[in-house]
Amino acid sequence: MADVIWIDRDEQLAPLARALESGGSIGVDTEFLRERTFFPKLCLLQLAAGGRVWCVDTLKCGGLDPLVPALTDPASRKVIHAARQDLETLYLEAKRVISPVFDTQIAAGCIGLKPQIGYAELVSRFLDVTLAKDQTRTNWSKRPLTAAQLEYAADDVKYLNELADRLTERLRALGREAWVLEDCAALEDVRLYEPDPEKAWERLRGLRKLAPALRARGRALAVWRERMARELNLPRGWIVSDPAILRLAETSPATRAALSAALEGERPMAAAVAESLLETLHRPGAAAPDEEPAADERPTPEQKAAIERLTRVLESRASELGVSPEILAPRAELKALAMGQRNSASLTGWRRQEIGQRLLGALEP
Repeated sequence: MADVIWIDRDEQLAPLARALESGGSIGVDTEFLRERTFFPKLCLLQLAAGGRVWCVDTLKCGGLDPLVPALTDPASRKVIHAARQDLETLYLEAKRVISPVFDTQIAAGCIGLKPQIGYAELVSRFLDVTLAKDQTRTNWSKRPLTAAQLEYAADDVKYLNELADRLTERLRALGREAWVLEDCAALEDVRLYEPDPEKAWERLRGLRKLAPALRARGRALAVWRERMARELNLPRGWIVSDPAILRLAETSPATRAALSAALEGERPMAAAVAESLLETLHRPGAAAPDEEPAADERPTPEQKAAIERLTRVLESRASELGVSPEILAPRAELKALAMGQRNSASLTGWRRQEIGQRLLGALEP
């Protein structure tokens, strides 16, 4: 087992940064808490390079600024498994996106393994090492960490660099390394980790089902919730759920009593938050009609037939390549294509050549 170096003082970060700069590949993992907050709380940062493993106690250290140059050095690969949440957590801590990234889960999917394969399964498959799973529910904010917790945390990065090397060999043999590099580069887009609150309505499911006169109110409420969740550092659903937003847009309660009735079954809402919500509901412009007609998001019979054709094309091509269909195009994208949308990821980058052009051909009369 590699030695685990515990870092819990600011003066230890500069020597760690120098050690990282000397390696060409850095394994990265984080332990954080998020069940009760909007923003993840970074509790531990694990790093592996040159056969050594470091665990940085981010609750004790004042910040990660000394490590940023090494973690953003274009000459060294940062290997992370299922990187999205780790990258977000580190971005919120350091205000820089870690790069360049090699995501071992993305790589595994591109060589034909299941898209959501876990790190432990990959380590077992490629390195014949069995990892312990007894600390998955650990509260990483508690100190001191036990020896078992520290070993578990170290194991999460210890094998990443070797695993990336094995996966890269397979990718090159299949001619698919460019697939992974493109998908991993997309993870470095800062907009993933610092989205515009004014666009929060884009993730509100069911918004287009509202009547045009009500849709602007639903958008305003979604933006209000996003800002409130950030301000209070609470999960969005703890402020108000998606179904409740749609219900409020339709009923537009004008009093606290009416609001309480409309929010029956939701979490209790503080008086100041409730007043802010009512103000948003009845702000001038919140009821401006949308120009688009209400959308029936169910496909027509013709569109259902198109989805079936697209599905057959997708499954056939995925079988030829020996990968899961969702690596090429998620099912939701097939529905969107059949219903006239053309902003699918399957129509861009390496996917356009491998599947996108075939899907477009299946849509032609």
